[in-house]
Amino acid sequence: MDQSRVLLWVKAEPFIVGALQVPPPSKFSLHYLRKISTYVRTRATEGAYPRLYWSTWRHIACGKLQLAKDLAWLYFEIFDSLAVKTPEERLEWSEILSNCTSEDEVERQRNQLSVDTLQFLLFLYIQQLNKVSLRTSLIGEEWPSPRNRSQSPDLTEKSSCHNKNWNDYSHQTFVYDHLSDLLELLLDPEQLTASSHSTNSSLVSREAVVALSFLIEGAVRRTRKIYPLHELALWQPLHAESGFSKISKTFSFYKLEAWLRACLTGNPFGTSACLKSGKKLAWAHQVEGTTKRAKIACNTHVAPRMHRMVVMSQVYKQTLARSSDTLVGAHVKIHRCNESFIYLLSPLRSVTIEKCRNSTFVLGPVQTALHLQSCDNIKVIAVCHRLSISSTTGCIFHILTPTRPLILSGNHTVTFAPFHTHYPMLEDHMAKTGLATVPNYWDNPMIVCRENRDTNVFRLLPPCEFYIFIIPFEMEGDTTEIPGGLPSSYQKALGHREQKIHIWQKTVKEARLTKDQRKQFQVLVENKFYEWLINTGHLQQLDSLVPPAAGSKQAAG
Repeated sequence: MDQSRVLLWVKAEPFIVGALQVPPPSKFSLHYLRKISTYVRTRATEGAYPRLYWSTWRHIACGKLQLAKDLAWLYFEIFDSLAVKTPEERLEWSEILSNCTSEDEVERQRNQLSVDTLQFLLFLYIQQLNKVSLRTSLIGEEWPSPRNRSQSPDLTEKSSCHNKNWNDYSHQTFVYDHLSDLLELLLDPEQLTASSHSTNSSLVSREAVVALSFLIEGAVRRTRKIYPLHELALWQPLHAESGFSKISKTFSFYKLEAWLRACLTGNPFGTSACLKSGKKLAWAHQVEGTTKRAKIACNTHVAPRMHRMVVMSQVYKQTLARSSDTLVGAHVKIHRCNESFIYLLSPLRSVTIEKCRNSTFVLGPVQTALHLQSCDNIKVIAVCHRLSISSTTGCIFHILTPTRPLILSGNHTVTFAPFHTHYPMLEDHMAKTGLATVPNYWDNPMIVCRENRDTNVFRLLPPCEFYIFIIPFEMEGDTTEIPGGLPSSYQKALGHREQKIHIWQKTVKEARLTKDQRKQFQVLVENKFYEWLINTGHLQQLDSLVPPAAGSKQAAG
């Protein structure tokens, strides 16, 4: 039978959102994960299998793997955020947490959470994606092989392997190279040898193949419908290839692995496909006197929900603003943008900002992860489920988030500040992504890197430096103020500043200037203001709000 009738590929989301951009704890090695795999099955009645409860994972992670409790929760929570849940369920969980009055109460609520055990083991294993390989760091990328010879087409035509989370060739190579390990991790203990390896007669349970659907999906050739891996593997015409036995209701390890290897191909909805054959968007304009050409591509015209992607590169010296169906629920990558103001005012699935400088990003609610990497002097304003940053310098984050911001490696002079803006559709977009105003951990970051636990890497913005941010576009909608309001010290600082303005206005009024004096005074104030606009860089922001062609309403497109 022709195996080519089925195409399988590695899903992007578990890697884009699920693989933390930091080398994993050494205890997430295959050796320890195999031990966990055996252990959970012997504790099935104690909340370990087929669902793993937080209390059991805490016991395994803290007691057996010697991880800190915060780190154990971090990985559990990241995996839980990938689970398919309705916005209402997510809002309900936020409400439960916000009603907790003590750490013990929070812990009691967490103890009721559980995740799919086998999928969680796979999730822990794929953290190896960002493991630092001594050989790779000495000689460069892995040895070339027939499967990864074609490199990912980066936006700047150079290798983009630094961020493996967005490189679908890295995902495919990782799963292909570690397929035996991934399958062995899912085997029942009795199917393994004493040294925890499979044999030619090992049988893979149906549950294990269902779990593998966390990483792999596919389609029947020449059809558009996407199926989880297990549905294709259990499809009657494919039993002979996938190795499924109706009698034992299990798969032959040997046949299943061979079938997976034969059918694995590139992700038709991955970054590479998006750049190569995605729809090019004319959202940015060419700036005079520069050779840099903005490139924006999306796959939303062909990709189903959860596979949508928008990739944006080299937006330079301009304001780009969009609230668009193209962005709704999309994974967004913003790459090498410089001296720009970018507003993406739609509910987003995830956002990665990489190698950008001297720019401001105002984002709609980000349902999963917002990650910054290798950025300098960036301001980010967003409501997001989780923020993580690595290798940033001089960046400021005005955020509203129900999880602790993650400071990964290589950051300098990080500033956290309260979320300080709104646009008319904001609360509606928050409801669609399941993000609430409480709890809000913007001011309680977690340093997740071995190199440096120095808390001096970040500061909280002093209230005297705090200003409200106004989004300068007209839109339909009901939100008229900052969701959740401002912390009292920042609200107080704004009040003092307003008081000073009133005093100033009163002083000017009481000075009883003549008409000529008023004109003279007006010119002085305007000159000073213009000077201030130039010195602060705000003049460019105002100038770039004027559209290149008359009559273009940017935000609405």
